[in-house]
Amino acid sequence: MPSLRSRALSAALIAAGRRRRFGSAEAVRTRVAESMRRPASHLPPRSLGRVAEVSRTFVGAWPVYEVSPLGVEPAARVLYVHGGGYINELVRAHWSLIRTLVTQAQARVVVPAYILAPRGTADRTVPVAADLLSGLIASGGAGGTVLLGDSAGAGLALAAAQRLRDRNGAQPSRIVLISPWLDVSMSHPDQAAIEAGDPMLARPGLREAGRLYAGNLAADDPRVSPLHGSFAGLAPLTVFTGTRDVLSTDSRELLAKARAAGAEVEFIEEPGLPHDYPLLPVPEGRAARDRIVELVRAAAAES
Repeated sequence: MPSLRSRALSAALIAAGRRRRFGSAEAVRTRVAESMRRPASHLPPRSLGRVAEVSRTFVGAWPVYEVSPLGVEPAARVLYVHGGGYINELVRAHWSLIRTLVTQAQARVVVPAYILAPRGTADRTVPVAADLLSGLIASGGAGGTVLLGDSAGAGLALAAAQRLRDRNGAQPSRIVLISPWLDVSMSHPDQAAIEAGDPMLARPGLREAGRLYAGNLAADDPRVSPLHGSFAGLAPLTVFTGTRDVLSTDSRELLAKARAAGAEVEFIEEPGLPHDYPLLPVPEGRAARDRIVELVRAAAAES
């Protein structure tokens, strides 16, 4: 049974019409057109500068933020890839998670504000993300590297890890996926029933966002939908999902495919919790964030 706070938040999301953002292909196209006319900010909140050192560089056209603990040598490295259906920028909930990683895990967090669809398509985006991951792993220093992503960012993160494995076999210490979107076709037969109770997401808009991100690639190309890629040779995975998330089918399919390929998977599925619950201000979200901090600290202990 989900906590009272979780149930209240899900009810509030439904009442606020949160799911309408992905309620239709037209809604997504309208949102994308508005974003192209007036791009949203991906800047970190000013308050983050009181507890962390924040800098920004560019990798090609990508702004890339680096957030490190104040006055302390970072114990581990994290590449964090944000969600948003490939069409939305970093938001406050993402920066809040980054703050937690910096202050509680003493991590150096690298945060790409990658180019959004339809300008940013998988064929262009995945190689750059793989390069960032490769550079972070190779940068050396104490501790290991954790690859972390939520929602669409988790899909991009997994695709980058698969590409890097194929390139030279390199992997981070661990891959952490929060409510991952791994198959943009939205074709799993169980999704219709789950969608009816999902307070945040709907299939029509997700299909359109996935189409924009795919560009000229097929929806089942592993760069677009890494669920169709190989799971052999990947770093140990930790996956968080909730049963009120229409994308939970992707997490369950990942579990089966990864274990069949011999990959190590820690699978955490919370009954009655919505999409991206580890980012939400609910008890289950706090427990998930505590577990992510533990995983980063474990990576920090690596030599």
